[in-house]
Amino acid sequence: MNEIGNAFENVGNKVVGWGKTFIEMLPNIAVALLVFVLFWFLAKFVSRLVKKTSTRITTHHAVVNLLGTLTRVTVLVAGLFVALSLVQLDGTVTSLLAGVGIIGIALGFAFQDIAANFVSGVLLAINRPFEVGDLIESADFKGRVEQITLRWTQGRSLDGQVVFLPNKEVFENPITNYNRAPDRRVAVEIGVAYGDDLEKAEQIALSAVEKLGIHKPERPLELFYTAFGDSSINFVLRFWVESSQHAWLAARSAAIKAVKVAFDDAGITIPFPIRTLDFGVVGGEPLREALPTWLGRGNGNGNGHDRAPEPRDVGAM
Repeated sequence: MNEIGNAFENVGNKVVGWGKTFIEMLPNIAVALLVFVLFWFLAKFVSRLVKKTSTRITTHHAVVNLLGTLTRVTVLVAGLFVALSLVQLDGTVTSLLAGVGIIGIALGFAFQDIAANFVSGVLLAINRPFEVGDLIESADFKGRVEQITLRWTQGRSLDGQVVFLPNKEVFENPITNYNRAPDRRVAVEIGVAYGDDLEKAEQIALSAVEKLGIHKPERPLELFYTAFGDSSINFVLRFWVESSQHAWLAARSAAIKAVKVAFDDAGITIPFPIRTLDFGVVGGEPLREALPTWLGRGNGNGNGHDRAPEPRDVGAM
């Protein structure tokens, strides 16, 4: 019975001690609660301020809300640590910090791809290399941007397929934005026959595209002969149009048709590929010289070499 009485007495002393400690700590607890409430309102104020400021950097609502939330959580956590320090729970603060660090490292290794896409999405939203509706080319994708999130970029390819691009791949690859520059150059490669007048062909090609009125008037047409081809002398005709995929393709198609019609009317030849066969080891030997005599390479002397060999009777063998 004495042991049970001693146990109850110890428990009672502990409870009384805790009560005295609680009473002694009431001012600190009140101050800690007041500090936490002040940090609560401070977190809301700072969060709104960050959101208002971040709209000058990016118009992406998800990024703005994310920055505001991160700021609010950071201020609240700081207020919690200060409040715990006021009630002499420094050991608890240290344990919480260590636990948060360990959890952060573990989550970083487990979700590194997701984190990479997330961070890339934030950087893309801040840098804004493209906007919704832009025609871009990146990571083997070419099409228009339909939606930008913090994890992926949704686009529609030129053949109408919806494509989801991880932000990490978009951020790490070169991005071509066809809507950033106001103009885009069209290049049409053509060839004319070796027997045609090059000056005449140049004037006809330039005049044919000039009459279409599709190029930018402040940028002159350009034509340059580029190479002696296998069956033609090649040249490139270049001009500028407004920067859009539809306008670029339509202008290129119209220029090709106009030059073809103009060349046909003027008698300028766009030659087909021509191949010359050479059967000599060192070159210069035509086909009739390489054929056996019985296939047509005759010497006309009647010695029998001009005839095909007599067929053998297979059945008699």
